[in-house]
Amino acid sequence: MATAKLEHLNITVRDPDATAAWMGRLFGWHVRWEGAAMQTGRTVHVGDDESYIALFSPAEDVAPGSSSYATLGGFNHLAVTVDDLDAMEERVKAEGFETKNHADYEPGRRFYFHDQDGIEVEVVSYA
Repeated sequence: MATAKLEHLNITVRDPDATAAWMGRLFGWHVRWEGAAMQTGRTVHVGDDESYIALFSPAEDVAPGSSSYATLGGFNHLAVTVDDLDAMEERVKAEGFETKNHADYEPGRRFYFHDQDGIEVEVVSYA
């Protein structure tokens, strides 16, 4: 049986260019594509050569929703792995994000932060 690989995740954000910029600075990702969304608004694809996050912004302002953890089918968080958790935490803080929920349990150490749109990001190191 063939194994499936994640190709992309699509997230609604206020400013896809700003979100792609901090993701690029922190995670070393690049913009793979950007332009008009299929129906309305704008999309920026940011990631690496294997997978990406599609950052979508509709033409009209969208109000933040309630907690995704309380919404069936809600997007709860995305996670990235890094070799040096402490160095990444310093970079996250330098971007102006507040880190929290530090934990050290099998299989690795981690912390979380929320971006300007309330998207929760988990940073994990298995090193």
